[in-house]
Amino acid sequence: MPIVQHGPRDKPRIALTFDADLTVAMRRRLTNGTVKSYYNDALVQHLRDLKVPATLFLTGLWMEQYPDRTRELAADPLFELGTHTYDHRAFTKHCYTLGTVARPDMLTDVRRAVTILDGLDPHATRWFRFPGGCYDGTALHELAPAGVTAVGLDVPGADGFAKSPKSIVKQVLGHARNGSIVVLHLHGGDNAPYTDEAIVPIVTELRAKGYEFVTVTELMKP
Repeated sequence: MPIVQHGPRDKPRIALTFDADLTVAMRRRLTNGTVKSYYNDALVQHLRDLKVPATLFLTGLWMEQYPDRTRELAADPLFELGTHTYDHRAFTKHCYTLGTVARPDMLTDVRRAVTILDGLDPHATRWFRFPGGCYDGTALHELAPAGVTAVGLDVPGADGFAKSPKSIVKQVLGHARNGSIVVLHLHGGDNAPYTDEAIVPIVTELRAKGYEFVTVTELMKP
C-alpha cells in the first residue's frame, strides 16, 4: 500500500486536510443530544470565503450521518474527498483511545467507506487516512488490495481537544513548510471545537509568507 507523507519541498505549496471523524460513541452523543452536530459549518464557510482548496477525509459513519453534506462538499470545486475508514477504529493496537480493527476485518472496513463515498461523490479520490495516523506493516499489507493511498501526518494541527484556537495556530505556523500536508478536523463539536476560529489566521499568515494552498492531488503533481 503506497503512502504519501508530504509533497515536494522545493515549492511553496501546502495542502490543508480535514478529517471528519465519527465513532459509535460520537454518534451516540448526537443521538442523545449531548452534541448538536459533528459538521463544522463555520469552518467550511471560512474555507469558501477565503477560496482555500482542501482535501477532506470522511469516515463511513460520518457520510451516513451527513449524506447531503457529503454531496454538497463533493460538488464544490474547492474540495476533494477521500476516506478515513468506516468508524474511526485504529489499525494498530494502542493508538490513543481508539478501538482496534481486527486483521481479518481491515480490508472490509476500508472498502466499506470507499463504497459509501463512491455512492455520494462522482469524483471521489482514492486518498485515505489512517485514524490517529497509526499503521504498521500488517495494516499496509492487508489494505493493499483496497487500491487506496495513505496520506500521512506531516504537520498535525493539534486541534483535537484543543483548549483554544491560539494553540492550533501556533502549532501549524511553527511547523508548516514547503510541501507540508496539514492535518486538522472537520467535525467540530466537543472533539475539535476551535478549528473554525483557527483557520482564518492560519490561512492569512501562511499566504502572507508566500504559500499557495492546494489539494493533495495538486500537491503531488510533478
